[in-house]
Parts: sequence; structure tokens; C-alpha cells
Amino acid sequence: MQQAIASYFQQLSPEQWFWLFFCALLIGLAKAGVKGTGMFAVPIMAAVFGGKTSVGLLLPLLSMADVFAVSYYNRHAEWKYIWRLLPAAVVGVGIGIWVGYIVDDDAFDGLIAIIIISSLVLMIVQEYTTLSDKLISSWAVASIFGVLGGFSTMIGNAAGTIMAVYLLATRIPKNNFIGTTAWFFLIINLFKFPFHIFIWGTITAKSFLFDLAALPAIVLGVFLGIRIVRFIPEKAFRYFVIVMTFIISLRLLLA
Repeated sequence: MQQAIASYFQQLSPEQWFWLFFCALLIGLAKAGVKGTGMFAVPIMAAVFGGKTSVGLLLPLLSMADVFAVSYYNRHAEWKYIWRLLPAAVVGVGIGIWVGYIVDDDAFDGLIAIIIISSLVLMIVQEYTTLSDKLISSWAVASIFGVLGGFSTMIGNAAGTIMAVYLLATRIPKNNFIGTTAWFFLIINLFKFPFHIFIWGTITAKSFLFDLAALPAIVLGVFLGIRIVRFIPEKAFRYFVIVMTFIISLRLLLA
């Protein structure tokens, strides 16, 4: 039994285990409200494990974290926004499946980097402007955000900023925002699972066991995030995350 456990852990290097647990911790922090940390995990995982492999490793981690968020904020979800975004997001996921299937690993890494850097730009723009009520109420605008979000989440698990720009413009209360995004991403992430398993082959029994091993780090991240989010100078921290994520994404793009 001890030999089997040792053999299991030796399938990843100590450095890879460290980054897997660290990124799981970041995802837990993000779901607890420490903004930007989830996006920080995406380029780190891509740099350590390779673009397509990292996406398959991240998806179960994100889904497990979504369950925590939904269990706490489920009463606050604004379902009208979820139903408005979901059909177009499914289309975006479909486009992402096709693109991810035809490109090689190097191009996939570049796509992740481009999506992350674009999201960072969008995050900065969001600091200084917002969409008008007329645009927000438009199904066409919701469809554009849905397609972009679906494509980004399929290619890089990185649709958080795109969805945040749209939902924050609706001016829904904080808890409703968290509950709505939690339910939206839980649904779309579970929808993505079969494609990762049967088309891309990026989720296997072995990779899923690695994710289960990292579950305690997610729980720890949620526990810490709930407690530290009140004490972090949010704006300074968010810009620190933006700068560090940009540097890692740029390295991924130029590698």
C-alpha cells in the first residue's frame, strides 16, 4: 500500500506538486473573494504543465471550488442573467473545442497567453468605465459576452474577467454577483467535462486523482480568503496580481 502511494506521488515532480497545490490555493482564494488570484493560476499552470494539459488539470479544481461557492451563495443567484448568457457561452465553448482540437501545443500556449493578457486589459478598463444600461439590456451584447466567455473558458479557463465586466455593469449587489457567477461557471464547467475527456483527452482518471489530492489546498484557500479579504488593500493587491500575471503570460507567449 505504501509503495502504491509513493509511486502515485512520484508521477509528478516535487516542483509540479508544489505548483499544483499553490494554484489550487489561489483558486480557493479567488472563490472566497480575493479577486484576480484565479487568473494568476492559469499562466502558472500552463508554464509548468503545458497549455492543453494544464487546462484539463485546472477544470476539476475550478469545479470543486465552484461547488463551495454555490453552496454558500446559491440563494443570491440572478438567474435571468445566467439564462441570457448561457446559450451564447455554449456556442463559444463549441468554437473553443474546435480551435483547441486543430492547433498544436505551442499555439495553444500562445492562445492562453493572449486570452489572459486581453483579460488583464479588460480588467484595467473596467476600473475606469462601465457599460451603459442600454447596452446591458441588449441580447446582442449579452451574446457577444457569452461567446467570448465560452471560448475563453474552454481554451484557458479564463472567462472570469469577461463575465465580471458584464455582470458588474448590471449593478447587482455583491452577494448576487458572487452567486450568479458561481452558478454560471459551475454549469458551464460541468458542460465542458465530456469534451475534455472524450475529444481533447485532457482529463483522465490519473489527472483527476491529482486534482483530488489538491482538494485540501482549495479548502485552505477558501478558509484563508474569507478571513483575509477584509484586510487586503484591494486595489493595490489587484494591480500586483495584474502585473505578475502579465509577466508570466508574456513569458508563456514568448517561450
